[in-house]
Amino acid sequence: MEEAAAAVGAPTPAAAAAAADAAGAEPSPGAAASSPRRLLALLGAKLCTWHIWKTIFLGQMLSLFICGTAVTSQYLADKYQVNTPMLQSFINYFLLLLVYTTMLVFRTGSDSLCQVLKQRWWKYIIVGLADVEANYTIVKAYQYTTLTSVQLLDCFGIPVLMALSWFLLRARYRLIHFVAVAICLLGVGTMVGADILSGREEGEGSDVVIGDVLVLLAASLYAISNVGEEYIVKNLSRVEFLGMVGLFGTIISGLQLAIVEHKEIMKIQWNWKIALLFTAFAVCMFGLYSFMPVVIKVTSATSVNLGILTSDLYSLFLGLYLFHYKFSGLYIVSFAIIMVGFTLYCSAPTHPAEPTAVLQPASAGLDNVALKLEENDGETPAVAVQFTRGETVVLSTE
Repeated sequence: MEEAAAAVGAPTPAAAAAAADAAGAEPSPGAAASSPRRLLALLGAKLCTWHIWKTIFLGQMLSLFICGTAVTSQYLADKYQVNTPMLQSFINYFLLLLVYTTMLVFRTGSDSLCQVLKQRWWKYIIVGLADVEANYTIVKAYQYTTLTSVQLLDCFGIPVLMALSWFLLRARYRLIHFVAVAICLLGVGTMVGADILSGREEGEGSDVVIGDVLVLLAASLYAISNVGEEYIVKNLSRVEFLGMVGLFGTIISGLQLAIVEHKEIMKIQWNWKIALLFTAFAVCMFGLYSFMPVVIKVTSATSVNLGILTSDLYSLFLGLYLFHYKFSGLYIVSFAIIMVGFTLYCSAPTHPAEPTAVLQPASAGLDNVALKLEENDGETPAVAVQFTRGETVVLSTE
């Protein structure tokens, strides 16, 4: 009986640790060992959730789409000397026009194409222009600066996107979000270091300053486009966003295509291989644009941009076989670092800013109380008395 009583009354390791801390004594070895285990269990419960894994999977799907566009573009440029970024973008926007703008045409009521154009046409011109020029300037930057500069400076879009989300979407970040972004940028720096060590550095470029400015401009334009996309898909609809971007993107890219790339198009020696590469690029780009609003709706534009930082690594892994790149173990390290930062960012969702409360004078509160008493003057309030052992009496009226 004494042993049973002792077993029942024995404190747990956590209770022993708490009692030892309260008494100023050293915690028992069992309690000290349980603390790291509890911390790991809490961390695992925080990170190993369906939402986190779904976000990681969706982000890497987008990275694979971007990888497909990068590999097909590079294959066209290296093997067939085809450099037509605006033509490739025009094909994507035209596909969006055929699919999603057509869906808007058959809508009725406030969601119809005519009503959307009447109410928000100028907003979609801004988003469409930002998207088209971001795609164009990032490709043009490769002609002037180095691959390392593009990879590093392209990350400038993440703080710009966070700032725009703070002011326009009223998103509020926690300390873990800034730590996660810093970890992702560290992973990008590791990837750039691996590029240099493996000999992927592509010279000095014809004019580094122009190229760097183009990269910063493209990153800022992508941030504007992504913030507009997040607002529209979360407050309006995905079909409306893609339909309007398809409409205005086709018009803008078509005009720009006729001005700056008509000579390059005339030089293309068309065959089935080139046509197949254009088709593969269009499929990947259309999949990226169709799928990204779905991911942004369940996460945010910032988390999506952190997740797609791994797209360069996927392109590298394919380039080991297609373009005979040299492999470096730092690429695996950089991939792991980026994924850790991305997972940390997704583990704590952002929260919207709380509306500012309007303070009323103190006398207003007294007046309201007086009015309430006057209204209930003719009524007999029901009084409920609740007695609790060892506490004061609690009175409540209904």
